[in-house]
Amino acid sequence: MPNIGKMNELRILRQSDCGLMLDGEDLGAILMPNRYMPEQWEVDDVLEVFLMLDSEDRLTAVRDRPYAMVGEIAHLKVVSVTQVGAFLDWGLPKDLFVPYREQKIPLREGQSYVVFIYFDQESRRIAASTKLDHYLDQTASCYTEGEQVELMICAKTDLGYKAAVNGRHWGVIFYNEVFQKLDRGQKVVGYIKQLREDGKIDLTLKDPAVNDLPELPERVLQYIKDQGGFIPITAKTPPEEIYELFGVSKKNFKRAVSALYKDRLITLDEDGTRLVVEA
Repeated sequence: MPNIGKMNELRILRQSDCGLMLDGEDLGAILMPNRYMPEQWEVDDVLEVFLMLDSEDRLTAVRDRPYAMVGEIAHLKVVSVTQVGAFLDWGLPKDLFVPYREQKIPLREGQSYVVFIYFDQESRRIAASTKLDHYLDQTASCYTEGEQVELMICAKTDLGYKAAVNGRHWGVIFYNEVFQKLDRGQKVVGYIKQLREDGKIDLTLKDPAVNDLPELPERVLQYIKDQGGFIPITAKTPPEEIYELFGVSKKNFKRAVSALYKDRLITLDEDGTRLVVEA
């Protein structure tokens, strides 16, 4: 049976004055309004459509794809706040509703929030919630350590960054695993670092299968040469800047620099790192 709030492949039944009627199986015939009709079509053609409710809460098929669908999380902007709740821009003409009861804090127009999109069986309405704990699991056993996953950064805590794993579970990226700038709502590729005994998930942004430390001194040395023999990197350089350049932690970068210094290939000055020029 077709799913409301998701993309579906539906067969064309016939044309009406208002548009095309599609086969919604147990949901009955579903209208695709004239403005969404393809230029060329035939009865029994199959169209990929998104099922939603129109402004009068009638089931409707559109060919537009929203920024996110039912069962997914997204970082969306509030376009209006009314007496009944807030409305988000999710890429469709009809904005996405967030009831007051589903707002962890009052939403403000013009601000963006991470939300979970769901279908309310009682009201038969697609809606969103900022109360992510109600929809994402705190623990999980369906992953393996080292597995690549999709992360969305949701909140900054005392320990690190709280992230949604594949849009289904909570995980944490501890600060000592972060070497780049992270923003709320940002999507990044991550990896399962550890599955704790209590079921909680520790995450990392570094692929555990990649060990680039043995070649790191050579890479750093080549980079200095490519920059004309000098880079403005010192002991005070932020870890994020080092990670952006070399994809490693500041600790590992310092080890590589120490090895080059020990071999008398570079000098460490107050303003940066210099290549030793042979006489």
